Amino acid sequence: MQRIVCAMQLQSSKNLNWVSLIADFMLAGMVFGPPIAPFLAASGVFLLPGIANIIYFMGNHVCPQPDMGLDLAPPFIMAVCMRCYGTVTGLLITRLLYAATGGRGFYWLKHYGWSGTALAIVLMMAYPLELAAQVLGLWSFNNYVVTPFGLITGLAWGLFTMPILHGWHEN
Repeated sequence: MQRIVCAMQLQSSKNLNWVSLIADFMLAGMVFGPPIAPFLAASGVFLLPGIANIIYFMGNHVCPQPDMGLDLAPPFIMAVCMRCYGTVTGLLITRLLYAATGGRGFYWLKHYGWSGTALAIVLMMAYPLELAAQVLGLWSFNNYVVTPFGLITGLAWGLFTMPILHGWHEN
């Protein structure tokens, strides 16, 4: 009886997709961290401002314009700009879509090989092209403009990478 339990435990740990779990954990941090940071910073409760500082530190290193975050708990702003949060939203949407479809569907770009890769790269350029246009003075920062560009980039990343991150054991 003891051998059967050990074999079952070993088999269940083999079926555990650690890449998927780590990716989901990181996505959860990217989804909840930036909007929660201002409230943690404003709370003044024991360790919460320190946790907010960690989130702001990470936001400052991944976002090109963290000072443009939404003013959620004045004077504290969201840890990233809406372009970055639009990207995270696109990743979240595709993760939920992958969970619902199990990777089956024509829209998963990985299924198209190099053509899917090329399309993903083209769509991923929405974020940097919009940022470049802003830096070059073609328009000024506007949350209503930057968010959809980030969303397109996040959707492209997600439509290409979700089958890779969450379905690698099925191939």
